[in-house]
Amino acid sequence: MTVIETAGTRTLAGHTGAVNSVAFSPNGAWLSTASEDKSARLWHAATGELRHTLSAHTDAVFAAPFSPDGTRVATVSADLTPRLWDVGSGACTNQLTGHTVAVFGVAYSPDGRLLATTSYDETVRLWDTTTGRSQRILQGHSDIVYAAAFSPDGTLLATASGDGTTRLWDIRTGTCRHVLTGHTGIVSAVAFAPEGTLLATASFDSTARLWDAATGNCLRILSGHSDTVWSIAFSPNGAVVAAASEDATARLWETATGAAIRTHEGHTDSAFVVAFSPDGMLMATASSDTTVRLWDCSTGRCTRILEGHTGAVSALAFSPDGRRLATASTDETARIWTL
Repeated sequence: MTVIETAGTRTLAGHTGAVNSVAFSPNGAWLSTASEDKSARLWHAATGELRHTLSAHTDAVFAAPFSPDGTRVATVSADLTPRLWDVGSGACTNQLTGHTVAVFGVAYSPDGRLLATTSYDETVRLWDTTTGRSQRILQGHSDIVYAAAFSPDGTLLATASGDGTTRLWDIRTGTCRHVLTGHTGIVSAVAFAPEGTLLATASFDSTARLWDAATGNCLRILSGHSDTVWSIAFSPNGAVVAAASEDATARLWETATGAAIRTHEGHTDSAFVVAFSPDGMLMATASSDTTVRLWDCSTGRCTRILEGHTGAVSALAFSPDGRRLATASTDETARIWTL
């Protein structure tokens, strides 16, 4: 394990495969990384020093988010078995068995009591995070389920699938409330607005859509991209929705009207991820051109280009206080940037 620090940037080296995800703990003290090398790692966010290597998976690890209280990390893997880990000790506390094909997506409920996992086996599973037992199997999709998101109040779960649909599930009963149809390609990402009444989806059909979470009705079709839309995000106040696309741009729309605000150009290859800083002042985009760009949300101006990765940047995350940005790359490293 090596930490290389230059001009406000720490490079976290040690993984021996592409780094697929980065996540800060809720208090900002820790950073998790998940890698193709079959492991996840926990790092001190302030120093970049390695705390724990989480090494029990037998295949690629796709994501490693923290629980809302910061005491646990959940990992999902191509080895079929999600796992729960204790942050303090680095020990695996639960192995979640039941999926029959690779598990790709993961989300904690707002209260941390449930974990949702999405799989290539076309199902979603809800797990009790205390016991590790499967609570419900959500069935209905007819293709890979790529992503899941809980509503802010924890009553709904939205799932995005290769079958071109998004489903809204009642967490209490496990029933599907609505099937959101209209996309003509894979639904690659899903997100709830901060107040929970709106849902946004991104698709391979080059569009994003806004939906009414209560009725399942499509409210807006957000067009303009010319290729796959990989990522979708709401601003912290919910007034703006942003998307990142294979066409190397990010676009912003007003959520109230669906009116286009601006297009962010500058990347020279696919824009994989878009995220807003906690205060909503900055937006970050990550690209396969090996760079990350920071944008001023009020003017649309690119304020900084973060260079140093030597492979595609596939994931990013702002720290809770907005003072740092973490990035993950196919170059087998993660980086922590001081903003």
